[in-house]
Amino acid sequence: MARRLRAVLLIPVVIALVLGGIRVKHSVDTWQAADDAVRVAELVQAANKYASDAINERDVSVIPLLKGERTAAAVVQARRTTDEDAKAFDRAVARMPQNSGLLRRVGLVRAGEKQLPTVRANAFTSRLAGVQTEESYHLVQHPLMEISNELGFGSNNQASFGRTLYAISLTQAAESLIRSIGTHLLAEDRGTLAPGELDTQLASFRSYAYLEKVALQEYAGAGTADDMARLRKALTAAAAQGEQQRADAAANARAAGRSYVAPPDLDKMVGEIAAGRTTAQLTAEGITPESFFAASTLGFDAYRSIEVHLTDTALAGARDIADDARRDAIINAVLVIASVLLAFLLAAWVARTMSRRMRRLSASAIEIAGQRLPALITRLSRAAPVQVDPRVAPIPITSTDEIGEVARAFDHVHREAVRLAAEQALLRGNINTIFTNLSRRNQSLIERQLALITHLEDHETDPDQLENLFRLDHLATRVRRNGENLLVLGGEKPAHQWDRPLPLIDVIRAASSEVEQYERITFSGIPEAEIHGRAVTDLVHLLAELLENATSFSSPHSEVRVTAVHLPDGRIMLEIHDQGIGLPAEDFAMINRKLANPPTVDAEISQHMGLFVVGRLAGRHGIRVQLRPGGEQSGTTSLVMLPDTITYRTAAEEPDTETLALAAVTEASSSRHGISTASFIPQEAPPLGLDGFQGYEAWNDRPADTPPPNRDENARTPRAKGARSRRRARRSPKQESSPDVSRSAPPWGTVE
Repeated sequence: MARRLRAVLLIPVVIALVLGGIRVKHSVDTWQAADDAVRVAELVQAANKYASDAINERDVSVIPLLKGERTAAAVVQARRTTDEDAKAFDRAVARMPQNSGLLRRVGLVRAGEKQLPTVRANAFTSRLAGVQTEESYHLVQHPLMEISNELGFGSNNQASFGRTLYAISLTQAAESLIRSIGTHLLAEDRGTLAPGELDTQLASFRSYAYLEKVALQEYAGAGTADDMARLRKALTAAAAQGEQQRADAAANARAAGRSYVAPPDLDKMVGEIAAGRTTAQLTAEGITPESFFAASTLGFDAYRSIEVHLTDTALAGARDIADDARRDAIINAVLVIASVLLAFLLAAWVARTMSRRMRRLSASAIEIAGQRLPALITRLSRAAPVQVDPRVAPIPITSTDEIGEVARAFDHVHREAVRLAAEQALLRGNINTIFTNLSRRNQSLIERQLALITHLEDHETDPDQLENLFRLDHLATRVRRNGENLLVLGGEKPAHQWDRPLPLIDVIRAASSEVEQYERITFSGIPEAEIHGRAVTDLVHLLAELLENATSFSSPHSEVRVTAVHLPDGRIMLEIHDQGIGLPAEDFAMINRKLANPPTVDAEISQHMGLFVVGRLAGRHGIRVQLRPGGEQSGTTSLVMLPDTITYRTAAEEPDTETLALAAVTEASSSRHGISTASFIPQEAPPLGLDGFQGYEAWNDRPADTPPPNRDENARTPRAKGARSRRRARRSPKQESSPDVSRSAPPWGTVE
């Protein structure tokens, strides 16, 4: 089918492309060249403004800088304007065509710009004597002015256009130098000049006055009649404005009762200054720094207006050419596209129906494979199969051709995949049911067994036999916890829950009593806090699994330390430290991922059942659990972050009888061994990071030679003299002010 479509479309497509490609290519090339000319014109426009404002900065700074006013408002404003022009020029450079001529000219501008800070710092000082300041600004201005020679795209004589703009820019630059040097001569104290320095300034002044005339002749030779008429009009307007300024000055002087000497015209003033007349003689003729600067500025502005007109004209012409080229390129492209479309219409009756159905089939297949099927499988894996509708919607293609057959085949594959997923979900549900049923059957037997063992313990007087009963008791407790693990794997919650808040220390003691080697577990720094009754059973189970893991994988002669701290935000951080063999870094990363996101029950769960159960229990109550390498030579540290939703801060309460008895025993032991009561004070919690673990003391490795945190020997699980006292010390938590609860009864309270 694809070959037939290509055969039908090949001939008209090739004809349309060959006939239209050449024309489109020519139009696009013209458009590109015109667009380059627009960007060149924008560059010249920015360069000329930059150059004009740079030399204007020099001119307006003469009088303030000669007076030592280097932070005068006029100086600061002029330099700010120049800097803004430099930024605009940089933006134009970034857009300009990358040809060798422009790159060379921009390189000259950059070289001059590097000298500008030095020129500004030394302007009109002894470091730049005479006319050196005025001439130094040409390091920037002249390369900028020369960029004008790149203009002229689309004009009849490109060289003539650039020559005209360059000539008027040169005229403006000469006028600026005349204005700057003349103001310098009029405002400066000539008595402080070095020998010969005045003659140098006068010679430069005369040369630039001559240069202005030469530049005007160059402009007249390169420009058109309209260009000359425009210049004469601008100069005439400048002369009229000068006459008006002199008349206004005379009127203001008369109104103020002051004498006023009307200055001559600009040419006369230039001649008098060039003749070397003294400042007093010039002032007597009305030639002052202010009058000369004002008259020269009129000529400067007139030349600037011609320059702006030429750059604007060049930019407008380039844009017109670019617009025409773009329009031609678009028209030609439309014609070619129309030809190609016309060619395709010849085969549309063959391809339209097939392509539409193929797109529908492809989109439906992608949607099924990428969205619908994965979403349905996810729902089946997380819910009971009867709660999810396993039916699938067929692909909306009803034809009987090859495309329709492919759609029906894909529907069949889709249904089979959903059926298999439903079967797997049902199998998992059955396995969970088996776990639950087996666990509940075993729980009943184990509870009876624990009740019998408790009865035997209560009536046994032989210490050795009582020790064996304790061992048997712990084995039965571990079997019961394995049964509870099966309930967790089956998604069941504990049938019995504690009916009131329970102190955290009692929760930890209850968890340690579930561990066979409970005597190796020590506590220190446990804060006075209570755990919500709904979380007691699961937290005891969670801590028991971690403590069992810590005692099983560490030396039987080492201790497993349990510490806790109450954080400022209400959470509690529990730490379980062992000195076992530890784990590789990649195993820690894998285990922590599974603790944070427990996977679906599979064969691998049997190898890490305890940690999987810990992850499930932690997820029920928002508890965070992480394993990390121990801070000492070896071992593992388990971090358990209890949220403030399951913890309480407790006020001082009256202790029960057993607590008083334990306190008496602890006090007596402390007095015998010289243990200070200060060791019972919990350490202050260090600041936490954003994730609850970062920045915490136990989360940072301690050096190998750093001793472990102080622990309170008196906070250890007591082993009172006598078998019965020892049995009570590791028994499950009690209700407040109530007798011991037998293991044959529901372990964590009476709330169903």
